[in-house]
Amino acid sequence: MKKLFIAPIFLFSFLLSAQTHKVSAKETLYSISKKYGMSLQELYRLNPNLKDGKLQIGDVLKVSKNVVVQKQPQSYDTKTSGKYGKIVLEPKQTLYGISRQYHISIDDLKKLNPNLEMKIGEEVVLPEALIRKYGNMQPAENHITAAKEESPTQKTDTQKAGDTYTVQPHDNYYRLTKRFNISKKELFLLNPSLEERGLRQGDVIRILRSDDNAIDTNIPKSESLKRNSDNVEMTKPEASDNTHGDNDNYLTYTVQQGDTIFGIINRFGITLDQLVALNSKLESGLKSGMILRIRKLDSSPYLKKGDNGLNVVLMLPFGFDEGEFKYRNLALDFLLGAKLAVEMNVKKGLPINLNVIDAGDERTFKKSLRQINPADTDLIVGPLFKSNVIEVLDYVKGSNTPVVAPFANSEDMYGYGNLIIVETDKKIYAQRIAKEIKDIYSNQKIYIVSGSDKDNAQSIKQNLPDAIGAQVKIVASADEIKSEKNMMTGQNIPIIAVLASDDDSVGESFSSKVIELSKEDESLRTFSMFYTPAFDTHSGELGKVHLVYIMDRKINSGGDFEKEVLAAYKSKYCKSPSKYAVVGFDVMNDMLAREDKKGQIFKHMNKSQTELATKFEFERIKADGAYVNTGYRVVRLLP
Repeated sequence: MKKLFIAPIFLFSFLLSAQTHKVSAKETLYSISKKYGMSLQELYRLNPNLKDGKLQIGDVLKVSKNVVVQKQPQSYDTKTSGKYGKIVLEPKQTLYGISRQYHISIDDLKKLNPNLEMKIGEEVVLPEALIRKYGNMQPAENHITAAKEESPTQKTDTQKAGDTYTVQPHDNYYRLTKRFNISKKELFLLNPSLEERGLRQGDVIRILRSDDNAIDTNIPKSESLKRNSDNVEMTKPEASDNTHGDNDNYLTYTVQQGDTIFGIINRFGITLDQLVALNSKLESGLKSGMILRIRKLDSSPYLKKGDNGLNVVLMLPFGFDEGEFKYRNLALDFLLGAKLAVEMNVKKGLPINLNVIDAGDERTFKKSLRQINPADTDLIVGPLFKSNVIEVLDYVKGSNTPVVAPFANSEDMYGYGNLIIVETDKKIYAQRIAKEIKDIYSNQKIYIVSGSDKDNAQSIKQNLPDAIGAQVKIVASADEIKSEKNMMTGQNIPIIAVLASDDDSVGESFSSKVIELSKEDESLRTFSMFYTPAFDTHSGELGKVHLVYIMDRKINSGGDFEKEVLAAYKSKYCKSPSKYAVVGFDVMNDMLAREDKKGQIFKHMNKSQTELATKFEFERIKADGAYVNTGYRVVRLLP
């Protein structure tokens, strides 16, 4: 619960028992939770029907006890209010907060300040009477400054001070910069935490340097500060850009219109010094479109955010809101497997809070994304589509929350240090099959059955060494594999048959064809990038052609662990797991098995683990980049 500073002039009502809130227009779950000092997780617990993320005007929600509710301010007549003064905006102040503190409506506040941008240090015009009456009631005080600027002939309170200064009552940035002849930017450089915390009475801050090196922000030495008795100014070098080279190993952020330095450092949890050290061009000001380095990727391990168990989000495309059925069965099956994995890990003593979110489709995904609170999420499994995964990564990039992509795998995703890619790249399968062919190659003709998609077949062909001089033919169907005779000897030309399709019907046809050919050619050798059920049905015959295949997501039903999981699944759901239920279990169980008490999942990514049907063996293809699964199992059938 946030601390609330209470002043006697306000009328508060304390609700000592469970209370409710009626949803108004434009309210969101986040705004309601903040209003009552609750986390989103607490709001969800009190209102389990909110799990689907729907919120309608007029809905009545349960909110936490002991909440302080403040009466609305009355409208203030700006036409007859007399003299005006100014306050200077402090960190974390909002338009709503100012209107409440100074008893003025937001409409009247906007009338007095038509160009107000709500940036730290900005001056806000208010009736002087309200400032004098309510200005001393704010925890981080706003202070009156004259609306009329001092004339050049007026005496200013300039003071030559030592290196430090103790903040006094009613001090603000404007007064300090005038008093000590120092810019606000220099004040923040000298006091890295000042912009975020704000001025507080009794704080000791640095004001003037004892020598030219007192400001240590890693700014190039050619960029120095000059000081004389009248002013302080900064002399900039001709070239002020970064000299760090490319941004590959850095988390970067593109500055948007309306961004502020404070907003950026607060969003990413860094100090002003750290930001300036990586971006010396900031000394010329913050500009829209500027690309800033935030920090080195994976500079510190991820730690669990709370003490009440692991907060896991599962995003799947059920499509209930949009009436989209395309991926619903897949999503439901994945969920069944994932829930079983969660329950089994809870029984082992790992406390888990699971939040299932309908990711909808790509058109409505941003709506679903807003249901995630990055500050209270320890692991995100899903979504399924690459574009959505990248949106999630961008949404949580300031928190370094681990994101697991169950199916998306693309090289342009490898630069995200908090991404875990589960789907093994098919190019790895192709490389392994090409190696197996090379090892037994002896002037055979190679047929690669591609099915409708030739990409995998082309990948195998490209990975075969040119040195072996193989004759390779890519065919769409196994029926195109022909037994040919050598014109000179009359003997059958030896064949290597390769399956490069994961279509089960193509796999069935391939199995039947090579069994047929083996009756005429005992030297026939066969390989497959993928498992297909026909390999089990015809295992005896396929053993005669020495079939070697990559086994991915096929259950080894003879193992004790596998038997336990299958029995638990059947007991819970009264059926055997489908393909995607197996994937859901494997992905969730593997991720949870890598967690420790501190939630440091990235510390345990080097472990090789095999779940029901999937082998997980993660590598970082790119330095400080994503963890990519390169695991697979090789099966060899023998006569």
